Parts: sequence; C-alpha cells; structure tokens
Amino acid sequence: MPVYVQHESLGKVNDVFNAEALWQAPGLALFARRPLLRDLLERSPREQRGRAATRCFSHVTLVLPQDEVDDDRHLTRGARVRDLAHTLQSLHQKDFGDLLGADEVRYHVVGSEQLEPGQVEVKFGHAVYLPAPGEQVQYTVSVSRDSAIWQTVCPVYPGQRLTVLGHDAASATHAVPGWPFALDGAILLINDGPDTPMEVHVRPKEAFECGFDAAAGYYTIRARHGETPGNAGRLLLKIARSAHAIGTSAPAPARPLSAPPAPSRAPAVWKTRARTLDDAELTATPVLHRARPAAEEATYAPVARQRIALAALALPRLSRYRDTGAGLLEFGIQHSLAAGAPGKENLIGFAVDEADEVYAIGSDGRQRIAVPNRFAPTDGVDLRVLAPAPQMADRYSALVCLPQAPSAPLPAGARIAFGRGAPALAALRVLDAAGCLRGQDGIDAGSADRLGLSRHAASIEAGPDGFRVARLAPTQALFHLDERLGFVAAIENNSPDAPYLVPNGHHIVAGHYVLRVEG
Repeated sequence: MPVYVQHESLGKVNDVFNAEALWQAPGLALFARRPLLRDLLERSPREQRGRAATRCFSHVTLVLPQDEVDDDRHLTRGARVRDLAHTLQSLHQKDFGDLLGADEVRYHVVGSEQLEPGQVEVKFGHAVYLPAPGEQVQYTVSVSRDSAIWQTVCPVYPGQRLTVLGHDAASATHAVPGWPFALDGAILLINDGPDTPMEVHVRPKEAFECGFDAAAGYYTIRARHGETPGNAGRLLLKIARSAHAIGTSAPAPARPLSAPPAPSRAPAVWKTRARTLDDAELTATPVLHRARPAAEEATYAPVARQRIALAALALPRLSRYRDTGAGLLEFGIQHSLAAGAPGKENLIGFAVDEADEVYAIGSDGRQRIAVPNRFAPTDGVDLRVLAPAPQMADRYSALVCLPQAPSAPLPAGARIAFGRGAPALAALRVLDAAGCLRGQDGIDAGSADRLGLSRHAASIEAGPDGFRVARLAPTQALFHLDERLGFVAAIENNSPDAPYLVPNGHHIVAGHYVLRVEG
C-alpha cells in the first residue's frame, strides 16, 4: 500500500520554536546526523519523473510537546507558534518554489502529550490537508460500532481530495476511535469535487467487505477473516454533507427540543401502599413489527393457538410524571435479543429522561437520538424506533420495536387481567425489572410499571373472531393499533359485559407495553 501519510520524527532540538534549526542543519547536509524537514520533503516528493522531482508537498503539520505549546499560549498568546509557522512557510516557498506550481504552502502547529521536551514530529503526504482560512466544511465523517453511538472522526473540506482513516494518526489522516481491524488496515475517502459523490475504498482490498446501506445512510465495513471481541470486526461509516455545501439550511429536529406543554390533567404523585395508584396513568404506543406469516400459524395438533406477544415498548413522556421525581426510564436489549433491565453487557439500550429526550445506549456511552430512527447493533438485527401516533404523542416520546417478541399463551374462552397486580401475563412486563426506573437523584425508583399501568388495567378474552378487551381501571389509557401499528382508536369502554373487539394480528397498548394478539 502506498504511503499516504509521511510521519517522521526530527529528534530532540534545543529550541522547538527555532524554524531554521528544524528546517536544515548548518553546514553540509551530507554530514548532518539526522534528516530535518527540508531533507524529508526533498527525499519524498509528491510527484517525480524518473529520479527528478516535479512537485513537492505543500501542507505540513508540525507536532510539538504539549507543554511547550501551552507555555507559549500562556506567555505570548501563541506568538512563537505563529512565527514558527510563518518562517517555515517562507523557507519552504524559497527552497521549493519551482516545485509548487499553484499550490499554496500551509503549516499548522499542534501539541501532543506523547512527546517529551525537545521532541518534534512532522506529518505531510498525499492524505495531509490543511484548510484555507475561512474554508467551509463539505462533509462530516462519523463512525459507530453498533449504530447507536456515533462518534465524529473528522471534517472533509472541498479542497481535500484524499482522507485516510486508520488505527492511529501516525499512518493516517485521522485515527478512528475503537478501530476494530488490523493495524495495517485503512479506509480511503476520495473527494473529487462538490458534484461528485464521495468514494469509499478499503485497503488492503482482500481484507475487507464494504457495502452501502441506502436506507440507513451509512457504509458497513467488515473484516473478511477474524473478529475483534466486542465488535465482530465491523465498523459503520457515515458521511454527511454539510448544510451550506448543499445550499440549504440545517434540517429541523424531529421534534421540538423543549419539553412538551403540560397536560390538561396533571398526573398524580406516587402514593404509599395504603392508597390506590390507579389514578396515575399513561399509555404506550406499539412499534412496527411484522405480523407472523400465516404459514407459521398452521398446526395439526388440537392445541390452543391464541397468544399474546410483546411487540414493542413505549417510552413515556416523563415530564408528565415530574411530580413523582422520576428522572430516567431505561431498558436494554441483550445479545439474546430479549428486552430487560439495563446493563453493560447489553447489545443496545434506550432511555428517556425527564425532559422527554430519547437516548440510545451502546458500549461507547449514550447519545441523544432523533425519533424516528433505526439501528443495526449487530448483523441481522434491524431495530426501529418510531414516533408515536399524534393521538398518543401527549403520552409517549418514542416507540421501540423489539427484534424478538416474547409471547404467552391465552386459553380460548378464558378472561384474564393484565396489569401490575395480575400474574397471568407478568412475564411480558419486562420493565418491571430493577434498575429500569431511576429518580432524579439517580437512585433506583422501583418498578417502571408504576408510571401508566394500573394494578388491573384491562381484561382480555380470546375468541374465534378476535380478542375482547375491556378497561378495568377507569383512568387506564388503552389504545387499539392495527397490524401495521397504525392508530385505530382509543379503547374507552369500562364494562367486561360490553368488550371492545380487537382482531387477530392487531395490537393493544397499555402502559409501556404494545401487545400483539395472535389467533
């Protein structure tokens, strides 16, 4: 693979701000003990014909000890750094003017904690670019290992044709945090102008697979052989064009950043066991989930086929419960794809805070996300986060589709209750686990089901033409969604003798739970 970034050490010098001492040793270069900056540029031309150089590199980054840079900033407001860059630029122009053509000489001085006093390093090459004053960013490059947490790697400018991403900044333009591949691997970004899409190449070619997911808007790069623990040899790469580069203003957020207006009926505060909690209700909305194909339902055994599955979890608007002290509701999806309590071992997690802001949680931390959204925390897992229907938006911040829906059988003709105090479907109430709800002080606040789910919320009875649902608690919010999770109606009947009919394959929303009825 060609050398895209020339990274060299000039050794130790008495004064790191002495431009002449860094540029060329006094006397004959033949007797110099070590090459200095002029010698390195001369030995590594940008272009050459035979042995004769025809162009030289014109953008150079100079790396000094961080303490030296800090002292200069404190004492002289960075004057010595500016003088160093200006003098080296003049020496470069003077000695290599015939090899520059129309290229502008640019120097940039940075500090590094890794260098000892007196040490100086330089970087130049095909993939080293320094933007001109006032040059606007054309692209922003970010990476993720789980599609939940995205970390910005670098900007790309209009005049920057080649960018190399890799393990560290010594051999690449920019280092990628959490680089999951071999040290000699690299990702090349080629920018041939504003009217040409950015090209993505991998090196060495035989070591990687690279594909673009148009629906998700990012590249997926995988190692062909071998895996790295924790990330399975996979990196997601997103290249976003800046707003000014496409002549438009920045896109509006998916929803206002401020907290939603207070509901007309203020939610009740948590109470002691001696009093009922049924008057503190919120409702959840189901999320996109494919209905089970008819072929999967076929059976020849005389066994009851009616089941209830947990299709999605609805994140409530915690601002409705501000008086309860609720500060954060969080859950995780394990590597087995089961939903439950948050934990570091989870594949991915989601949370909503008291300001109704939604976060994705991964191995690299947590990050606020827009709603709707989609994630691929690992190969073969497509996880969607949907916005609630307008009729439910005053209660919910987001709806998270579960990649694997747990289910429980429901005997035909039997009427069962669903709620905090009903044991029949308790296995589906995955947010009843410890740690899912925390107070504003960060301490475990008990079961998350205390927000929005009554002790006896609804009765459900399976029948030949669907499921009959009745609201048992007068303040419990229930919703009916179709098989595609589209809003149908609010279930408002209060009598088991006059139940509401939910067809097979449709959904019932109660509390945080989106239940799909399967018959």
